[in-house]
Amino acid sequence: MPPWGAALALILAVLALLGLLGPRLRGPWGRAVGGRTLPGAQDRGDGEEADGGGPADQFSDGREPLPGGCSLVCKPSALAQCLLRALRRSEALEAGPRSWFSGPHLQTLCHFVLPVASGPELAREYLQLADDGLVALDWVVGPCVRGRRITSAGGLPAVLLVIPNAWGRLTRNVLGLCLLALERGYYPVIFHRRGHHGCPLVSPRLQPFGDPSDLKEAVTYIRFRHPAAPLFAVSEGSGSALLLSYLGECGSSSYVTGAACISPVLRCREWFEAGLPWPYERGFLLHQKIALSRYATALEDTVDTSRLFRSRSLREFEEALFCHTKSFPISWDTYWDRNDPLRDVDEAAVPVLCICSADDPVCGPPDHTLTTELFHSNPYFFLLLSRHGGHCGFLRQEPLPAWSHEVILESFRTLTEFFRTEERIKGLSRHRASFLGGRRRGGALQRREVSSSSNLEEIFNWKRSYTR
Repeated sequence: MPPWGAALALILAVLALLGLLGPRLRGPWGRAVGGRTLPGAQDRGDGEEADGGGPADQFSDGREPLPGGCSLVCKPSALAQCLLRALRRSEALEAGPRSWFSGPHLQTLCHFVLPVASGPELAREYLQLADDGLVALDWVVGPCVRGRRITSAGGLPAVLLVIPNAWGRLTRNVLGLCLLALERGYYPVIFHRRGHHGCPLVSPRLQPFGDPSDLKEAVTYIRFRHPAAPLFAVSEGSGSALLLSYLGECGSSSYVTGAACISPVLRCREWFEAGLPWPYERGFLLHQKIALSRYATALEDTVDTSRLFRSRSLREFEEALFCHTKSFPISWDTYWDRNDPLRDVDEAAVPVLCICSADDPVCGPPDHTLTTELFHSNPYFFLLLSRHGGHCGFLRQEPLPAWSHEVILESFRTLTEFFRTEERIKGLSRHRASFLGGRRRGGALQRREVSSSSNLEEIFNWKRSYTR
């Protein structure tokens, strides 16, 4: 583990001890971030009672109970009914035995610090962008698994685009998701921003929090390499801002069949301004400073590096990096007008499953940080809310993968089957319409031919008069 990783591990270990041995850590939201129950859980009782909710094809108030004490929040639709039935049959949501790492801080600690047991084999590609910048694509090429299941009807493996968190750290769960996806027949590829995870920073420009311009070029390249393969996308934590911005800006031209966000940060500006509990704030800030310290000389012409590395909060760091620049300074309000991930959310035309936890210590309580009105009003957005899981944790007993990974891949399979059924129904309807239309046209032509033979002289005279 690198030195900065050891420092981050020490900070998060202190946090874990606070969560285990002392009272629950309170964040800037003024409430305990661990051990919350879902809103409405008092009415449903325990998870076993929630498992036997109403019929799968009926929605009561936009919040439907699921196994394991989870619930699905969405707008009623045919796709929502199909997804609800699949989630109620999912074994991944079954409540397992509680273990020693079930607390939210330990789940988050395991996610950010512990290395994966055996990581995937990666083949890196560097993509040169229109402004001569570089982003990296890590294609997961191994280990090869026997009996891989193909996820698309045409026999081509679907491409799974994975977007890590905005800090550029490749976490245990991201690698675990890639391994599971490879086993299930996907072709995973990890997108790395400029200067992240060993990607060289060849121009003095970094990617703002919610600017999808680099991601657009990467998706175009992926489509060029795999034009016939379906494309799915998964984002982790703060990286969800990039994915949601991309889906909103591109709308129906995004090339993406389905998307999922694990512990997304939806109210990003409020999240930066409120701050995180101090161990997380210090840990994430330290990670970013160490990652950018190697580019301090290259950034001196555009960024006040002394102010950048003296920043004491994530907001100060973000402002120094993107707002108080030497060339084009902008205000904090203008920055979020351009980078709010929900600024064009009404234009999104791709089903998006957001998996969140009520005890998330990084995002905060769901009633303060989740835009539930989005899920109640937009038929493309679905919220799977669990009681436990921490931030991007959702761990189960080893060696089982995180249950969020299982649910995401199951939802993608459900989307594929749903769209395939819809296309089949539309195809049959078009075929029936064209068949009936052909019969009607045939009858009309036949009647027209009969009438033409009986009135041949009149038609001939009309044609002759027309050609004069």
